[in-house]
Amino acid sequence: MSVTHFTPVASLLGGALIGLSAVLLMWATGRIAGVSGIAARLFPPYEDREFAGRLAFVAGLIAAPLVVRLVTGSLPEQTIAAGVPALIVAGLLTGFGSVWGSGCTSGHGVCGLSRLSVRSLVATATFMAAGMATVFVIRHWS
Repeated sequence: MSVTHFTPVASLLGGALIGLSAVLLMWATGRIAGVSGIAARLFPPYEDREFAGRLAFVAGLIAAPLVVRLVTGSLPEQTIAAGVPALIVAGLLTGFGSVWGSGCTSGHGVCGLSRLSVRSLVATATFMAAGMATVFVIRHWS
């Protein structure tokens, strides 16, 4: 069984930065910080005047670990026990869930809940329950 480390300060700081980013994006553009929607609209037929902003948003997500590496000299240790096939299936299921649920954890869980959206409450409850069930099964039944 793997041990999950308790990191309240880093978690609080990370959550505050995510919330601040969502607020700043809403303030600057009037758009929700739904990562799956932003990333999906980088592909045709979505070439419009907001393309550069979407590209910068996704580039920032990709650049963040590089900035952490430059500032601290290392990256946080991560262990992924799953093999490549499981990661591919997980990625496809996550993408399917984002499309099927009309949003992702950032769009529903961060932005939707803060706007008191009932649809986001249902979506967030659903993906949190699925995540908890998955962790339970993986840790206790495998």
